[in-house]
Amino acid sequence: MLRTFVTMKTKTLKKNKVNVVTLGCSKNIFDSEVLMGQLKANNYLVEHESKSDDSSIVIINTCGFIDNAKQESIDTILQFVDAKENGLVDKVYVTGCLSERYRPELEKEIPEVDAWFGTRDLPRLLKTLKADYKHELVGERILTTPQHFAYLKISEGCDRPCSFCAIPLMRGKHISTPIDELVSQAKTLAKNGTKELILIAQDSTYYGLDIYGKRNLNELMMKLSDVDGVDWIRLHYAFPNGFPLDVLDVMRESSKICNYLDMPLQHISDNMLKSMKRGTTKQKTIDLVNSIRDKVPGITLRTTLITGYPGETEKDHEEMLKWVEETRFDRLGVFTYSHEENTSAYALKDDVSPEVKQKRAEAVMEIQQGISFDVNQNKVGNSYKVLFDRKEGDYFIGRTEADSPEVDNEVLVEAKDNYVRVGDFANVKIDKAEEFDLYGTVTDKK
Repeated sequence: MLRTFVTMKTKTLKKNKVNVVTLGCSKNIFDSEVLMGQLKANNYLVEHESKSDDSSIVIINTCGFIDNAKQESIDTILQFVDAKENGLVDKVYVTGCLSERYRPELEKEIPEVDAWFGTRDLPRLLKTLKADYKHELVGERILTTPQHFAYLKISEGCDRPCSFCAIPLMRGKHISTPIDELVSQAKTLAKNGTKELILIAQDSTYYGLDIYGKRNLNELMMKLSDVDGVDWIRLHYAFPNGFPLDVLDVMRESSKICNYLDMPLQHISDNMLKSMKRGTTKQKTIDLVNSIRDKVPGITLRTTLITGYPGETEKDHEEMLKWVEETRFDRLGVFTYSHEENTSAYALKDDVSPEVKQKRAEAVMEIQQGISFDVNQNKVGNSYKVLFDRKEGDYFIGRTEADSPEVDNEVLVEAKDNYVRVGDFANVKIDKAEEFDLYGTVTDKK
């Protein structure tokens, strides 16, 4: 949580110190880490969400995805503008998705911000700070995550036409990062102690089409699995339409690639899928899920859904509930629909009330909570390889192969009876399970 500033200057600001504040998703975290690496190479002191008030420059990396995220970004900007007016900050710069999408309006509304930058304006931002963009810094980032895991952004932008999504407005068209560059980044991370790579993109399914003329995610994952020091590779944000099934062969055959897939499906009603411009149908979605599970038995499937999309009827909602109950996803999250300007869905009437949207989201999560409880109960008595992220209170807290940071289940072991080092793997026998947490005992360390 960001600090509340006092209203009078209490210390001398360090002229070459930058505080980078990140809002939003893992893609923004990656971008902030690259920015911080560039600043450090230009002899700036740089901290992420600094706990001291001595930075002369603040850079806010904003999110513009949905209403709540946009409001959080605006509130954060105003907080640091107030700090600037009280002499606690010299310069406030804003970058990221909100700035990309609403720059003209924001410049008028908040003129106290010194400069605004978009999602692909890193060289211009650095130039404003009299810093050089250093092309040789392949993979050189200042991680904001614990050193043992890192996000690896494999592409930028998105070419999909989804009616509800403003990401192409903020991130532009799809651009894949070449395999050799990603492997170089992975080697640098591994050399510095990273054991888990979490592959992220706006659409990882599309990877390679623009630069190799084919979907090339399978080759990328094979090459990354050859990097010494990397033990886990986890795949996020796969689009269902056109999903390259050969990725599952690599997943099944490589011990380094987690049997885990994050695939946002959004809905199951044919009416909704068509209006959302998802390029698929209910039956194709069901067939794809079945194919994934057939190819990789025991795979952990995570998805996200939207409730309250324009025109969603009670029948559509009930169809979603039935499908969630039948499909039994291991992990599931829900967004309530946000009516976003300049998306094609904005032309539709936002006809589901906020209360109904929320009620429907809660109904989905109630079903998922029961599924998660059942899935976790089946793990009691079994042992799993666990990567430990942190110590908190009386527990060491880690994750299994089935769990991504921040969004999935955690494994807790009592510190007084079990000693592990943060960033290390250990085998843990599960003694007890709740809806979203597992409790266990370390049996041996890796």
